[in-house]
Formats: sequence, structure tokens, C-alpha cells
Amino acid sequence: MNSPSFRMPARRLATVATVTALAAGPLALTGVSSAHATGDHGRASAVVLRTGLDVSLLNKSVNVPLTVSLNDVRAPRSAEKTTLTATLDAVDGGRPFSVLGAEVAEARATATATKAEGSATLAHARLHVPGLPLLSLIEVEQVTARATCEVGKKTFATTGVPGSVTVLGKRVALSADGPTDVEVPGVGEVRLDLSSTRTTARTAAATALELKVSVNPLKLNVAEVDGTVTLAEATCKTPQPESAAQPPAEQATPPADVKPQGEPAEADLAETGGSSTTPYLMGAALALLAAGGGAVALARRRG
Repeated sequence: MNSPSFRMPARRLATVATVTALAAGPLALTGVSSAHATGDHGRASAVVLRTGLDVSLLNKSVNVPLTVSLNDVRAPRSAEKTTLTATLDAVDGGRPFSVLGAEVAEARATATATKAEGSATLAHARLHVPGLPLLSLIEVEQVTARATCEVGKKTFATTGVPGSVTVLGKRVALSADGPTDVEVPGVGEVRLDLSSTRTTARTAAATALELKVSVNPLKLNVAEVDGTVTLAEATCKTPQPESAAQPPAEQATPPADVKPQGEPAEADLAETGGSSTTPYLMGAALALLAAGGGAVALARRRG
């Protein structure tokens, strides 16, 4: 036989159960995620010059890749570079070969919690390739590229280019309608793509000038150069705040045997401090109270 001293009175049992259900509140019916999502602080990059050229020396007996990046910077760590020259070794008889010289060559990349931006500027610059040490592949007054990605704003990319450039010694007017082809007999060909920009919901990219080069100075028979050259390029990706990265908590389904009592609650109870879980809590509380009352009545009849 159970000792009466270990039995809780029915009235107190019902009260404790009711208080416990009410104290649990929405946590009893709502799933809570403990995962802590971290935000993406965005990305940015910028470069003043990038080459991807194949150089063939001495009737193609020696092949040298001409791969040069000048002032190539990347963020999330903010960075800035202003190197004005780019050289290449082991091409011009073992002597350093000057690929680019400029009065201004600047690249910046920054990324914070709300904004990422890349920018590149090249001014009063001359680009050379092996085989043409005295003749510039291209001369530009100033070209710029900028890409900006900011939280809550539309991404944008922009470029600034002059109306004309000098290619293989020829003054060339640039066209926004399509590529510009320049051909110099006995020297080579250059195709210029002007001002390329691309944007999406979270990214942006800008390229001021891209050159497709095919140079073969037949009279000199010194070098053949093929590939691409990019001048002033910038990219970015919009930061993603921490709150946007965290998934919303899922709401659990209430037990099937717990029914809300009385009139259905209004969908919007913001003014009274209620919520969508209130009918379920009240129904559970009333059910527990009814059970407690029945237990008390039964105990009295036994007494």
C-alpha cells in the first residue's frame, strides 16, 4: 500500500500542471534553433593590368608565357597598391623587359559589413610586348573601372575610358558599338573590346579595356605574341548581414488531442500581446484544470 505522505493532493497536482503549461509558453509549441548563422562580409577585387600572352622567341624555338598582374588586390581585407611599372625577366636577352610604365596605376579593394567596392585607375600608360621594344602595343591617357555592392542598394559597375587610344603607333577612335580592330602590316593585329560591365542581384564587375593581341613583326623576326591583355578591372559581391543569413525557426504542430476552447482567436493579436499559439495554450490549460477538478471530486467521494 502506498503511504499517503507521498501523494500530492489532487487540487495541488492540477494547479502545478497548469502553471507548468502556462510557464512553458510558446516554447512548448515552437521549435527553437540553437544554430548561430554568421554573415557574409562580401568580396571585392581590383587589378590595373593582367596579361595572358604566349611569347615565341627565335623562330618559336623558345616559348615563354608572359603572365603579369600589376596591382592585383583583394578584400575582405582592405588593400591598396600603386606600383607604376611591370617587368618580365628572361625575355630580352636575360635583361629585364619593361611591360608597362605609367604615371598613375592604382587599385583598391574594400569590404565591410555593409559595403564592398573595388576600383582601378591607370593613367598616362604605355604597354610593350617582346619584339617591339620601341613601339607601344597600346598607349592610354586614363582608364578606370569601379564596382560597388552595398546592402539594401542595387549593385552597379562603371568604367571610364578616353575617346581614343594609340595602338601600334596608330591613333584609334574607340567605338561602343563593338570591338575595334587595328592592323599594322608587317607588325600584327590588335582587337579592342571597350567597357564591359556585368551586374547581378549581389555581384558587379567592370573592365575598362580588353585587348586580343596577335603580333608577329615579320621583318624583325624577333618574337610572336598571342593572347589577351586586360586594363583596369574591378569586381564586388554584396555583404550578407547576419540576420539575413539566419534561417527562421520552425513551428511545431500542436498535439492532436489538445483543442482550443471557446471562440477562435483573431489572427492578429499584436495590440493585446497575444500570439498564434494562445488558443493552444488556453485549451491545454483548461483541459488540465478540468482533469484536476475531476481528480478532486473523485478524492472527496472516496473520503
